[in-house]
Amino acid sequence: MLAIINYNAGNIQSVQFAMERIGAAYVLTDQPEIIKKADKVIFPGVGEAASTMQYLQATNLDLLIKELKQPVLGICLGMQLLCDSSEEGNTSCLGIIPQKVCKFRARNQEKVPHVGWNTFQSTPHPNRLFDKVDKDSYVYYVHSYYVEEGPYTIASSDYILPFTAALQKDNYYATQFHPEKSGTVGEQILKNFLAL
Repeated sequence: MLAIINYNAGNIQSVQFAMERIGAAYVLTDQPEIIKKADKVIFPGVGEAASTMQYLQATNLDLLIKELKQPVLGICLGMQLLCDSSEEGNTSCLGIIPQKVCKFRARNQEKVPHVGWNTFQSTPHPNRLFDKVDKDSYVYYVHSYYVEEGPYTIASSDYILPFTAALQKDNYYATQFHPEKSGTVGEQILKNFLAL
């Protein structure tokens, strides 16, 4: 069973639609016992870091997410919240992945947020999340903040500067891009996650 964590974040519905497109059964829930028993967990999100962390702490979902042992996939804000801290609202996050989330600062004519299709390049060490995904595939991004590259980076992208497109630490996987909005490439990545 797949559990999609239901909390005060946008974009959850598009993840549900993506699961339906690939024929994956899921439950949308904020119930700890259901989430704990799930085979896989998706932690999606579009929103603002500080208010979202306040909500997670008020509902004890922050403690639950840190205790999960099954594969977990954070998406966009979900990825950023897995990290130590975010410059967005000077927020302390879940601290699962020892990385910092920084704000994009435009240097020339670049626009912030980074919105639209961009490529990513996986690291030389193969990761099962990218099985059957071509190098330099295009995926869809919407974000004003990014995770610096670091030891848990499994794919990188470039906008204004190089940044982490995907990361992994133990059973926690995450993408800055939205696989649920990234066409057949994103669907393959979601299938790969469900097959872990």
